[in-house]
Amino acid sequence: MTVSALRTERLITADHVVAAARGEGLHIVFQPVVDLSRRTVAGYEALARFDAIDGIVSAPDEWFRVANDLGLSAQLDAATLAVALGRRSDLPRNCFLSVNIEPCSLPTAPVMNILRAQHSLAGLVIELTEHRPWEWHDLAPVVEELRARGAIFAMDDAGAGYSGLRQILQLRPSIVKLDRSLVHQIDNDEAKRSLVETLGIFASRIDAWILAEGIETAAEAQALVDLEVPLVQGFYFGRPGSPWREIDEASLIELRQLPQATGETLYRLLDPTPPLIGSTRSTESTEPSEAAESTDGTASFVERRGRESAPTSDWSAVVDDDQRPLGLLHRRADGGGLIETLIANVHSSPSDIGQRIATAPDSEPCAPVIVVDNGGRYLGLITIRRLLRALSD
Repeated sequence: MTVSALRTERLITADHVVAAARGEGLHIVFQPVVDLSRRTVAGYEALARFDAIDGIVSAPDEWFRVANDLGLSAQLDAATLAVALGRRSDLPRNCFLSVNIEPCSLPTAPVMNILRAQHSLAGLVIELTEHRPWEWHDLAPVVEELRARGAIFAMDDAGAGYSGLRQILQLRPSIVKLDRSLVHQIDNDEAKRSLVETLGIFASRIDAWILAEGIETAAEAQALVDLEVPLVQGFYFGRPGSPWREIDEASLIELRQLPQATGETLYRLLDPTPPLIGSTRSTESTEPSEAAESTDGTASFVERRGRESAPTSDWSAVVDDDQRPLGLLHRRADGGGLIETLIANVHSSPSDIGQRIATAPDSEPCAPVIVVDNGGRYLGLITIRRLLRALSD
């Protein structure tokens, strides 16, 4: 155990937890959950926050961990639930409210008494958090009771902790929340994209929605749009705060500019790898390693966009000042010229591109396809591996 963990454990005592269970020093903040297809807020997740002890603010997870060690999990969950449900009356129309409850706390009297006191549970999402193992037979009766009164259930942190497939199949949640570790930098991780896509297919088979949490960048949001993930939340859309926050204005502007997923087109397969800027004019480069030769033998100066970020592929597209592609460069090539490859409109279908690759006489068979918009401007690359997987599906 680390020194910081020891210090936190000593800070949060039984007296502190008992006081919090009475609502003292306990606050609720709300984070928007966004409908990606409509670019609107679909609901809010209620999150517990606690006052500082001796000037130090401990993470909510630490409070609940100490409460569990002291046998007070149900009391603290009940107090958090009571404060959160106190705001249901002014919840915006057509929005749900999501609350977190430990599975071991759900069937207990403190929690069930609060839920049973509600006139209706319609529009309430109960997220079963996954910090400790649980057994379905302990939950089944109360889950059926709460569902009959209108509540829906979500499995939190799927892909981490104890959220296994067995628990999901037993609970049959309406929402499957993806752990943030599966979403972080998903725009640059083919394996994560494949896993999220597979989980989306699985969720649809059990009549559930995927909710991805932890989104922090527009690129991650675009990847989830391409994968047709319906619900998202994260700092990119809005930090937890006072009710009822809308999507951050700057992010909303970016969201409205993101292209929608368009079914059987190349949008879903697109990797928005930053291009290199090239010129057909001969010039002397101050960085010889970034000078390349064009396909007609004339000198070309290439400048990488976003030098601070490492390339996500061995291949880079070279574009002119108007963002129209000139060809490809391979990162490991030693001074080679630009490589010709297929250039495809983003509205083409994967099968169309497969047929073009099969009949193209001159293109490099292993090179990715360059994808452009209707104006011929560069959008990204599609690797042959990703294309083959789409065709096999």
